Amino acid sequence: MPPFFMNKRLILLLASVILLVALIGFSLKSDRELSWPERFVKDSAGLFQSVFHKPSQFIGGAFEEVNALRDTYDENQYLKSRIEKYASIDSEVQSLRKENERLREDLAGKDKLANMREYETIVGTMIARNPDRWYEYITIDRGKRNGVEEDMAVMTSKGLIGKIKSVNEFTSTVQLLSAQDRVNQVPAIVKGKSNIFGLIAGYDEEREMLLYRNINTSMDIKKGDLVTTAGNGGVFPSDLTIGTVEDVQPDSYGLTKMAYVKPAANLYDVENVMILKRTAPVPPEGDVSSGDTEEEAE
Repeated sequence: MPPFFMNKRLILLLASVILLVALIGFSLKSDRELSWPERFVKDSAGLFQSVFHKPSQFIGGAFEEVNALRDTYDENQYLKSRIEKYASIDSEVQSLRKENERLREDLAGKDKLANMREYETIVGTMIARNPDRWYEYITIDRGKRNGVEEDMAVMTSKGLIGKIKSVNEFTSTVQLLSAQDRVNQVPAIVKGKSNIFGLIAGYDEEREMLLYRNINTSMDIKKGDLVTTAGNGGVFPSDLTIGTVEDVQPDSYGLTKMAYVKPAANLYDVENVMILKRTAPVPPEGDVSSGDTEEEAE
């Protein structure tokens, strides 16, 4: 026997190749039926794919959703930071607009006072206010170093708010018109067909209105009439706006009338103020005319 046929391994390899080629040729026939081993292998492979494909697809989808959630979270955090920044900018813009409006009003009020040649204005800002005495006193950032003196009139661009009560070197205390003090009185006039004199003395906290007292019962006062300073008290210049009449009632004795006056200035919210400093010399108390002086000299 030739040595070729004696090599079992070589014979086995050759037989395997022939069988493989035969199987390939047999499987390429399209019209044949699958054998049971082929069906078994195909069904097993399909079952294996169906068992492992869905879990793997689910796990892969879960990872994708986690990544999407992470991206969404990062995007949400970024948008929140932007929104907070925009809210901060909007708040700052609103604050600047409000401050700009107040400065315009203060400038307009200062222009109105330009015609009062005997007075000059000292501009100040409120720096402190006692909550327990909210409607009585405020502290401003102007004092003796700025030329502020006691009893100077203090106002905002809207109208009169009070007078200087006490002065320090760098700060001053302002007594508001609404302060409950029996000596806190302002000679005033109701502007109408004829001037009606009276006193601003007292404050109704419930109505948030000043009390205009000592009005003659024969005087005709109507709602909406303008109330200004009379200028004859030695402290407040004349024609400073105080407010408008809202209601008129007889006093407790029926001898005079009392009016409720709505302040032109917001006494609850005060920020920038103007202090009126008299520039014209004021005659001292007890000063007499030149004729009387001459008679004394003789």
